[in-house]
Amino acid sequence: MQDTWEALQQAAERELAAAGDVQALEAWRIEYLGRRGRLAQAMRGLGQLPPEARPAAGAAGNAVKAALTGVYDARKQALAAAEQAPVEETAAFDVTLPGIRPRVGQAHVINQVMAKVMAAFGQLGFRATDGPEVEWDRNNFTLLNLPEEHPARDMWDTFYVGNVGKPGEVLLRTHTSPMQIRVMEQTEPPVRVIVPGKVYRYEATDATHGWMLYQVEGFAVDCRVTMADLKGTLTQAIQLIFGRERRTRFRCDYFPFVEPGVDMAMECHVCDGSGCGVCSSTGWIEILGAGMIHPQVLRNVGYDPEEYSGFAFGMGLDRIAMLLYGIDDLRLFYDNDLRFLRQFR
Repeated sequence: MQDTWEALQQAAERELAAAGDVQALEAWRIEYLGRRGRLAQAMRGLGQLPPEARPAAGAAGNAVKAALTGVYDARKQALAAAEQAPVEETAAFDVTLPGIRPRVGQAHVINQVMAKVMAAFGQLGFRATDGPEVEWDRNNFTLLNLPEEHPARDMWDTFYVGNVGKPGEVLLRTHTSPMQIRVMEQTEPPVRVIVPGKVYRYEATDATHGWMLYQVEGFAVDCRVTMADLKGTLTQAIQLIFGRERRTRFRCDYFPFVEPGVDMAMECHVCDGSGCGVCSSTGWIEILGAGMIHPQVLRNVGYDPEEYSGFAFGMGLDRIAMLLYGIDDLRLFYDNDLRFLRQFR
């Protein structure tokens, strides 16, 4: 039986050396190592030997099988390396070719503008915070000097959330001003905070209005804060955002949670105040609403209006982005058209 094993191994190794490609190698494996191959047939013949000769013959057969398996694996690796070599040679990296720039993402244009605005107010000592978009009526309206049935509530009609609290008690916030209440209820003066975030209003969608928009609310409270502090802070911030040369203008306006209230306009950055289509030939662009925080709002959060005063302001980030980049339709921001968005890398 020993002669049979040696002859089988020698024949297998000769044929294996002659296998010149992967297909021939696979045929050799089936011929010798397969379930019905020559080695398996020889092992099945062990049953015809005398019982005392079977262990030695089986051990010799297993040794031949291990040897053939080893040379098969070595040959397989050699053929694979030989076939890969020409591919590697032709596909060698050419360092003189220009690189392929990876496609990377970018912040949305509104987020870019938000970061710019936050950086401007950050230089002026304001810290940024955020809050819930689903808000209580008390924070969104009542404590901001807008009690029930107040006619000014119609200016901020919104979406109400059912199955939570009392009917009409929970809503989608109409401005980020509720964070005035939340922050001041938990913080002793001095306070200087800006609050960027999404707000919601029940409005028809057109080129300049949407049911969802981004807003930045800001407020500062301390001893002896005056309208001069408001004007100086906002003028500085607008110049940081739009350029040092921008002039500003303040005119009286009404907001229930401030007294007095103002609207702030900046000199048109397109025509430098000479009048154009962007500013409706006035030379000025309204940019935000602001005012001194109403004493009743201070009382509502536990501040003494005889000791503390403050100012607040709010601006739409969508509008700031439209002015910065000369965009005439805010719907473009939310259409998810990559041809538009990729212009703001």
